[in-house]
Amino acid sequence: MAIEFNETLDVKGAKCPMPLVKTRKTINKLPVGNVLQVVATERGSVADFQGWVKTAKNIELLEQETVQENGTDLYVHYVKRTA
Repeated sequence: MAIEFNETLDVKGAKCPMPLVKTRKTINKLPVGNVLQVVATERGSVADFQGWVKTAKNIELLEQETVQENGTDLYVHYVKRTA
């Protein structure tokens, strides 16, 4: 089942912790209930996002997946703003 999302944030090439920093800025601009798809090449973003949702009060991590694009691993995160 594909996750429906309202906006995509491309942070390919950004090194840790920038994918998370840029996501936090972007998610706070979205209306409550919207879902942000974040596409990163930083492997560490998987653990970063999992840790963030444990402490953040206004987001929910719906899904994470790894996909291939031209031989490069892309780490795709779906983050929902809940408050």
